[in-house]
Amino acid sequence: MTSRARPAEHVAQQGFTVHSRGRGFAQISDQVADVVAASGVQIGIAHVFVQHTSCSLLISENADPVVRDDLERWFARAVPDGDPMFRHDAEGPDDMPSHVRSILTGVTLTVPVHGGKLALGTWQGIFLWEHRHEAHQRRVLVTVLGH
Repeated sequence: MTSRARPAEHVAQQGFTVHSRGRGFAQISDQVADVVAASGVQIGIAHVFVQHTSCSLLISENADPVVRDDLERWFARAVPDGDPMFRHDAEGPDDMPSHVRSILTGVTLTVPVHGGKLALGTWQGIFLWEHRHEAHQRRVLVTVLGH
C-alpha cells in the first residue's frame, strides 16, 4: 500500500459589513473576492452567508441593472408589502414580505475558487439584496475552504 501526499487543507473566515440604502441591490463581488485572495486558497470553495432574515444573497447579471429592476418588480407582485394575509408586521408593512423574499431567494451562496479567484462567469456578480425599505447594516460572513 502506497500513501499519497495530499495537499494541505486550508480554512479561512472573514466578515464584512454592507451598508444598504434600503430596498435594492448592493454588489459585493469585490469584498468576497478580497476575502478569497487574503485566504491564500488556490482551489476550493467560498461559502458566503448573510446573518439576517430580511435580506438575501444572489448571483445575478452584473452588466445590465435592468435585470435587477425586473426582479424587484416581479417580487413586488409576488410578495407585496402590506398584504393583509401577513400578521407579522411589527416593523411595518414590509416586515413579513421581507422575510418571505429572503426565504425564497436564500441567505447563502457557494462559489468555486480557481487560481485563487472566484470562478464567476463573465456576466455574474454577487449581490446582497436588501428587502427592507429602510437602510440597514448587514453582516456577511465568508468562509473559504481548499488548498
